[in-house]
Amino acid sequence: MVKMPDYLGVTAFGVKMGIIAPGCDLSGMVYDALERCHQDGLLEDGDTVCITESVVARAQNNYVTLPDIVKDVHAQLNINQNASIGILFPILSRNRFSLILKGIAGAVPEGKVVVQLSHPTDEVGNQLLPLDVSESLAAQNQGVIRPEDLQEEYVHPITGVNYLQLYQDIIADTGAQGEIVICNDPLHILSYNLDGIVVANVHQRQRCREKLESRGARCITLQDICSDPNAAAWSEWGLLGSNLSTPTKLKLAPRDADDFARHIQKCVAENLGVNIEAIVYGDGAYRDPSTGIYELADPQPAFGTTPGLRNRYRQGLKYKYLVDKMLEEGMDLATVEKTVEEKIASAAVSNGIETEGTTPRKVEDLLSSLADLVSGSADEGTPLIIIKGFL
Repeated sequence: MVKMPDYLGVTAFGVKMGIIAPGCDLSGMVYDALERCHQDGLLEDGDTVCITESVVARAQNNYVTLPDIVKDVHAQLNINQNASIGILFPILSRNRFSLILKGIAGAVPEGKVVVQLSHPTDEVGNQLLPLDVSESLAAQNQGVIRPEDLQEEYVHPITGVNYLQLYQDIIADTGAQGEIVICNDPLHILSYNLDGIVVANVHQRQRCREKLESRGARCITLQDICSDPNAAAWSEWGLLGSNLSTPTKLKLAPRDADDFARHIQKCVAENLGVNIEAIVYGDGAYRDPSTGIYELADPQPAFGTTPGLRNRYRQGLKYKYLVDKMLEEGMDLATVEKTVEEKIASAAVSNGIETEGTTPRKVEDLLSSLADLVSGSADEGTPLIIIKGFL
C-alpha cells in the first residue's frame, strides 16, 4: 500500500486513464481509476476528484458543425443570408474563435460582418496592439482605430499571428463582406446599422448585451448559440468554452456537468465508502506574469461541482504573521508551534490582522485552477486529478 505521509500538506497528482472516445462510459472509467487509487491508499475522505471538461464533453459526443452554427445564428437573430451582422469583442484565438467566426459569417454569405475588437488586448490578455500604439492611435481618432490607421503589421507576441488579417480572411472565405474596427466602447458597433449583434466576449458578455439592448439593438451572446436541449449536441454554455476539434467541427463545453460530478461522488461513496468532492474543471484562473495572458477563456473555472463545494470560500490565518509576532514577543518555538496549531484547529476566522493577506476565494475556482496547472494545457494524458489536503 502506498499512502501519502502525514507531513505533507496540499498535494495534487494526475491519474492516467488512456484514450477517452465519444460515447464511452466515462463515469465507469473514472470510477475504475479511482478504485485503483483507493487500493493503493491514494484516495481518502476529504479528497477532491477533478475531471477535465474536455473528456466529459468528448464522452458526451458534444460536437457541433459549421451548418449547426449557421442554422442557429439564423434562428436566434431572425436574419437571412444578406443581412448585416456585428460581432463584439471576440477573443483573439484560433482554437477558441476562428471556427465560431466562420460559422457566424457563414450565416450571411451575401451580407456583411463587422467585427469590433478591443485594444490593446482582448478580454483575456492576448495582445492586439502594443500599448503605446494603442494609446496614441485611440487619442488621435476619438477612440476608434481602423486597420488602415496602422503604420505596420502587428502580430501576437507569442503565436506570431496577425489576427486582423486572419479574421478578415475567414470572413472573406465565406463570401461575406468584412469590416474590422478597433474600439473599446461597445456602443460604437451601433453606428453600423446592423440587423443583429453577437456579443462575443466571455466574462463581460451580459453587461455589454444590456448596454446594447438598452439602445434597441437585437443581440445574442455566444452562450445563446447551440444551447437548445432539444438538439443532438448542445450545452447550457452554448459556444462559450468550445474548442476547435476539426476544421469543420467544434467541441462544446460539457452539458449537465453538476450531474456528472454528483454521480462520481455517489459511486465512490457507495462502492468504496470514501467521501470525496468532485469537479468538472476547465481553464484555470491563471494570469501569466510573462505574457499578461489570462488563461480563463472558459466562462468559469468549474463547469460542474458537487454541492459541498458550491459557493464555499477558502480563508484562513496569516501563518507567517502569527509566527513572526509570537517570536518577537519572546515565545519559545514549542509554544509558538502549539499556539499556531490551536488557532488553526479552532477554525475561528476574523477580519483582523491575523487574516490580512488571505483574501477569501471560492474553493471551486482554486481547486479548478490547481487541477488545470497539474494537467497542463498541452494535455499530459492525465484527465483525472486528485487533490489532497485542501479542504
